[in-house]
Amino acid sequence: MNFLIQSLRRYSIGNYPSRLNFTLGQALYESRPNLIKPGDLTPGISAQEYYIRRLRLADKLPAKSCVVIPSNEVKHASGPVFYKFQQNTNFLYLTGFDEPDSMMILEKPTENLDDTVLHMLVREKDERQEKWTGHRTGTENCYNFFNADEVVGVSQWKSYFNKVLSKYDNIYFNSDSIAYQNDNVQSFLTKDLQKNVKSFSREIAELRLIKSESEMKIIRECGRISGRSYNEAMVEKIQSEKNLQAFLEYKFISNGLDGSGYIPVVAGGPNALTIHYTINNDIIRDDEMVLIDAGGKFGHYTADISRTFPILGKFSEPQKALYEAVLDVNRECIKITSELVSGGVSFSDLHNFSRQLLYQNLNQVGGFKNLEKNIDKLYPHHIGHYLGLDLHDIPAISMAEKFKENSVLTIEPGVYCPPDDSFVPKHFQNIGIRVEDNISLLPNGQYENLTVEAVKEVDDIEALIAKGSVNKKYVSSITEPLL
Repeated sequence: MNFLIQSLRRYSIGNYPSRLNFTLGQALYESRPNLIKPGDLTPGISAQEYYIRRLRLADKLPAKSCVVIPSNEVKHASGPVFYKFQQNTNFLYLTGFDEPDSMMILEKPTENLDDTVLHMLVREKDERQEKWTGHRTGTENCYNFFNADEVVGVSQWKSYFNKVLSKYDNIYFNSDSIAYQNDNVQSFLTKDLQKNVKSFSREIAELRLIKSESEMKIIRECGRISGRSYNEAMVEKIQSEKNLQAFLEYKFISNGLDGSGYIPVVAGGPNALTIHYTINNDIIRDDEMVLIDAGGKFGHYTADISRTFPILGKFSEPQKALYEAVLDVNRECIKITSELVSGGVSFSDLHNFSRQLLYQNLNQVGGFKNLEKNIDKLYPHHIGHYLGLDLHDIPAISMAEKFKENSVLTIEPGVYCPPDDSFVPKHFQNIGIRVEDNISLLPNGQYENLTVEAVKEVDDIEALIAKGSVNKKYVSSITEPLL
């Protein structure tokens, strides 16, 4: 039984709290007890944890400084047709507030962290607008639920900035929000208030790199449930990319997640040569493999899994040879993660290792011409990236920096054989393969493969698809609900 269903069953219809006599702009325990547990602001993350995050950021900054972060805004495709809102992740990480057209100021007046002040600038309640675009939390409810010390309407931001920021010399601001306020805010800070604006991207990236126990619990369940959903999709033998995508996303949701964390890649046959293929509208032929790069999302965290498998369940000899070459790189890179932290290894070091190992494996497979010269054409992307609130998390952390405990990363080698007779054997042409897992680097030289549920060994894939159903051998045993 998945954790969401378990959570729902804690409440019978008669045991739900009464409907509120006020409205909120996002799910909180008071309005959605089926989704959020008491004390949490977002799924699995408590109000206390958000408070601690703000103090940790303040601790990295000098006294008499302020951090200013605008939220994202709703983006429109055409006219009133809008895209699904996605919050600025730094803003979300520090506040838990998931509404557009907002701002936060984190004020550190002294060296004493107890003096740190959170100011929130949010949309006022507006009955007419809310009838069309949904409820807003408003200033009063933001103060009551989000532990802000002061809350005002965002329309007052200029006068409020002048009031709060005028006495500070150190203003930290990153123009990474997708928001109409961005250019206006930066210009107002530098020209009107004549402040020296500094970046805080490094300071917050260091915090976001290291995952808390609560974050790990969410990411772990995303990996487990996504892996189980992959297995359920494999056995269906769906020979339409869009239908396979739809079935996988349905399994993410029905197994307890919120949906896809990003637009999936579902690439049959030669479509897998395009690394970010997302059109997903072709037919998958009987003799082809399909490459899926997808991950289920819960709260604001996502899994990121890649698997490549023969759609009807049996690898041809060329497919198997190439697949085993890539899978070996995936396995070996995961094995050495126990040495990464203590050995002072970086992402760049891991990528170089993966590149050299893939070269050796393909050389052993045989048939490639000028392999050393062409290895970067066959393997053009990096071995992986960090994972967290963003799919490609915390770019402020360089690939050359040494790995740290309690971070989460992906390991994703691949090979892409174009229809080019000059260096690719005919029987390997138009084959694209990726195998990706999510790895948590633990203390004491340990690691955890968070996506081990998704089968990837040749024998396991063929046996699973031949069986035509998923049993306990392949399914996660989730005994404790996340919420």
